[in-house]
Amino acid sequence: MKKLKTYYLHLRHPTTIERKWIFPLAIGSIVSLFLLFLTTLTSPDGTPLLPLYRYYSSYSAANVFVESKLKPLPISTVPPPPRFAYLVSGSAGDGNMLKRTLQALYHPNNQYVVHLDAESSPEERLDLHNFVTNHPIFIQFKNVRMITKANLVTYRGPTMVANTLHAAAILLKEAGEWDWFINLSASDYPLVTQDDLLHTFSYFPRDLNFIDHTSKIGWKEFQRAKPIIVDPGLYATKKADVFWITQRRSVPTAFKLFTGSAWMVLSRSFIDFCIWGWDNLPRTVLMYYANFISSPEGYFHTVICNAQEFRNTTVNSDLHYISWDNPPKQHPHYLTVEDMQKMVDSNAPFARKFHREDPVLDKIDSDLLFRGKDRLVPGGWCIGSRKNGTDPCSVAGNITALKPTSGAKRLEKLIGSLLSNDNFRPKQCI
Repeated sequence: MKKLKTYYLHLRHPTTIERKWIFPLAIGSIVSLFLLFLTTLTSPDGTPLLPLYRYYSSYSAANVFVESKLKPLPISTVPPPPRFAYLVSGSAGDGNMLKRTLQALYHPNNQYVVHLDAESSPEERLDLHNFVTNHPIFIQFKNVRMITKANLVTYRGPTMVANTLHAAAILLKEAGEWDWFINLSASDYPLVTQDDLLHTFSYFPRDLNFIDHTSKIGWKEFQRAKPIIVDPGLYATKKADVFWITQRRSVPTAFKLFTGSAWMVLSRSFIDFCIWGWDNLPRTVLMYYANFISSPEGYFHTVICNAQEFRNTTVNSDLHYISWDNPPKQHPHYLTVEDMQKMVDSNAPFARKFHREDPVLDKIDSDLLFRGKDRLVPGGWCIGSRKNGTDPCSVAGNITALKPTSGAKRLEKLIGSLLSNDNFRPKQCI
């Protein structure tokens, strides 16, 4: 009963119970305000009066903002050079031209696969293998490989596509980091130095794919898409021409056909897509082109333009100077000294097609590549002496140091035009 009474009185007169806390609360508030006031006072020399504040101030000045004394590291405006991964392939009798083309293309920062197909003699393949494995610079940088188990390659059949994919797979597995894959033959030759090419490509997005392509297949629909061929190179040990099946087929509706040049510069991301095939499109298209005449002029083009992930990365050019008939025939004209100025004026980094050891190659070496006979093309990485005719590339320095020539300006002009508003987007996969 007493407890209930006390509870009742508390409800009726709460102020009589809580009034005893008013005085201590008022005293505490006054003291707090006084201490806060003292912290704003300083001595005549500007030193805070309270020791605690003085300690905190000295600590803050000495330690809290120590990072303000650190000097920022300089940021380079020059992007690192890319790395190219080359496939250079040839057939019987091309061994010496493969050596020459490899020397004209070589740079320690790049990766290389050479292939001499199974039609060549064992002696010719062994000679090329000895050249690759015994060259002192190739040994030093370990960036040149030869496919020793040669493939039988028929240009008009799918075996050339299979060989290209084989080389790309080797480069993905063994060649470390690289940015673009370039396929060339023993009939191709560079018109710029690798320093020119590396310097120019340093400033471009690494996902661009330089591939000449069109969906306007015209006469190729009747002569290439509808016929069904079989390439003996897929199952025979000796090369033979493709042969036709009497039955014909319709144009596919699951994907759109594209055609173009068999020579291209493809991004690593697209090569990954073709080899790994996380989408089934690369495999589906490969099966279709297994029975397609001149499949190297259609496989990669059809894959890239039907893949949503890559169709907007295409630049419609193969970066080659090629002299064709009008309308084009199966093979282009062979280039000679008379074509030299046209090649230079094209601003292209590569040209084809050349006869073996044609005099025009010597002129390209001397005028455009500054390369001596049987030597590598000099670049920023070559630091050896030139005295008494010594090869400066016999001694390697910084392999990322570049010394571009006038070829870089020509190449920059070409690619600048290809990437212009008039040429880039309007010519993608049309």
